[in-house]
Amino acid sequence: MTHDLGSAQDFYGAVLGWRFRATALGDEFSVAIAEDGTPAAGIGAIATSLRAAVAWVPYFAVGDADDTAARIRERGATVAVGPLAMTMGRAALAADPHGATFGFWAGMTMPGWAVGRGGAPATLRLRTRDAFAAAIFYGEVFGWTDPAGSAIDVRYERDHVRVEEGGHSVAELYGGALESPPDPHVRPRWEVHFRVRDVSAAVRAAEAAGGAVAVPPAPDTAYGAALVATLRGPDGGLFTVTTA
Repeated sequence: MTHDLGSAQDFYGAVLGWRFRATALGDEFSVAIAEDGTPAAGIGAIATSLRAAVAWVPYFAVGDADDTAARIRERGATVAVGPLAMTMGRAALAADPHGATFGFWAGMTMPGWAVGRGGAPATLRLRTRDAFAAAIFYGEVFGWTDPAGSAIDVRYERDHVRVEEGGHSVAELYGGALESPPDPHVRPRWEVHFRVRDVSAAVRAAEAAGGAVAVPPAPDTAYGAALVATLRGPDGGLFTVTTA
């Protein structure tokens, strides 16, 4: 979500090498295409109309938007916007019980698009106060814990929870070691990680295009030798670049 589509396209095109094409959703939206020709992400100039902060927001595909909204509310969380009818489906914006923002979408999706593959985000990572509680919430809302959805596997590791589909990691939930008490100082949010060939080059490109470095390049302990850096676009949106 951004305020200005053209400015966002200029920035992310310079930093991540994306090009853009229009969508059936209207003039406020575009799809980012990675250098390998696969869809990478969607950008919408809707932050102003929704009175929301500029941010990268993960959207989870669901079968029934109303049912998902009801599950969210039943678990003490918030559906802030929607579900709204759009050209190819219905979308909503929500916040989990600790305040991390996410979206969900019921409708057509881009063929072949999957986190961790092609130009799509390398991973979605939730920073929260309690990874175990978050896993329960998202698992119940999206049916990750439903035996019928056998393609989804939720793995509890030492300091995080990993969500896999068909053996492929699609999301990670971090909140400290599972036996530790929740950290009240963590500001819960979803991070979107985009893969780049050279993190340092992406940092230089971001600064040259009017962005800033929020977290300097450093090894990602979850992926061994991989480097990560968190950048801030000119409009304030945070995103992470990684070589993982």
